[in-house]
Amino acid sequence: MTQHKILLVDDEPAFRELASRWLANQDYHVKTAGGLDEARSALVSFDADLVLLDLSMPPHFDPQVTLDAMDDFAGRPVIIITGHADRDLALKAIELGAWDFIAKPIDPDMLAVVVRRAITKTTLEKEVATLKENRKQIEGAAAYIGQSIGAQKVRALIERIAPTDVRVLVTGPSGTGKEVISRTLHDLSHRANQSFVSVHCGAIPAELLESELFGYVKGAFTGAEKDKVGLLSLADGGTLFLDEIGEMPLPMQVKLLRVLQEGTFFAVGGREQKHIDIRVISATNADLLEKVREGSFREDLYYRIKGVNIETQSLVERLEDVPVLLQAFLSRLQSQQAKNLQLSPDAVQWFRDQAWPGNVRELKNALESVASICPEGMISMDDIQLLYPNMQRSSASIPLSISGATLDEQVRELEIRLIHQALETCQDNRTQAAKQLGISRQGLIKKIERYGL
Repeated sequence: MTQHKILLVDDEPAFRELASRWLANQDYHVKTAGGLDEARSALVSFDADLVLLDLSMPPHFDPQVTLDAMDDFAGRPVIIITGHADRDLALKAIELGAWDFIAKPIDPDMLAVVVRRAITKTTLEKEVATLKENRKQIEGAAAYIGQSIGAQKVRALIERIAPTDVRVLVTGPSGTGKEVISRTLHDLSHRANQSFVSVHCGAIPAELLESELFGYVKGAFTGAEKDKVGLLSLADGGTLFLDEIGEMPLPMQVKLLRVLQEGTFFAVGGREQKHIDIRVISATNADLLEKVREGSFREDLYYRIKGVNIETQSLVERLEDVPVLLQAFLSRLQSQQAKNLQLSPDAVQWFRDQAWPGNVRELKNALESVASICPEGMISMDDIQLLYPNMQRSSASIPLSISGATLDEQVRELEIRLIHQALETCQDNRTQAAKQLGISRQGLIKKIERYGL
């Protein structure tokens, strides 16, 4: 059983000795101090669970001086001890954060009760905080849903790097959960209580992106009638998410590089250098190395943002996750709409059989659409056919008939077939074929080399 620590601060040696004995008999570890300065020094090496603090001590004998020092003991319950049974002082001490107030002469039994209640409450609060943190980590990592090997690897990597400040580049096809991963990294970090600021680098016109990121001062340009705080400042202390960073104009890339290198920037039209502390997470569905080779993306910026690369897979590469994704999305829909909905086996198979070029995002939207026309109960093929009468099974879902082949051999044969089809359709343009398959160009090249195509 943990022995709780108590710091007793009182200027009367006789009382310190007597009270220490009382508390030691209750199995507490007690350290004493004769004044505020001594108490502050003691806390450097003595991590007290509770502080017993005399209200009137030398050299000032002014209760207000002690009350002003309450912040020095923040994070621990403080029980005020005084020879002045003054109700106003008691209320003021409690208003400033004291746990309780007890007047001398002190009844040992009363002291034991007050101390025990304070420590019990603090212990429970710590346990609840720990449980909440553990639950947040479990639920956070589980936000990237799936039981495939790829999904498991992504979750394991999220759990490893989330508590750090390492920069992260999330790559993969559109609709595969890049923003979900980025938000999860923020939620599981020590910055979770600060801002998560998302910037879509391709959605903001190039001429406005600088003022949106850096902010501007009054009179910086026509229409700047007052100062505006930029997104970098809003993200200070938290996380800046640069979505589709591959679409950022080259002039902005230079300015972003300076921010990442120095942690400083100037507002547009401003002369005051601003310092920021942010974690940068970037995402793209483009092949940034190909853009570097083309000259449309700076190589030095690429290596600045690519601390750790998390690569997502297209849905066709992890079809075994479709039923799990459907169940997760359906559970959320039921909570939001107060409906009791289920999917029939043939409905699950239909969802499993589609190619979903829009990946998880498209799957989720399709399920929500079908659920909206089903009042309650079982979602069946009849409901699906009302909205999607022309969608057929994708070639990715047609089972292979290779006699005696293992699962790995069938998967290999299927990938080879799909790669051949995509390259033929795109006239051997690997970039276009990769987009059609929902994978990166680099990922396609690796598969071509692996299979010796």
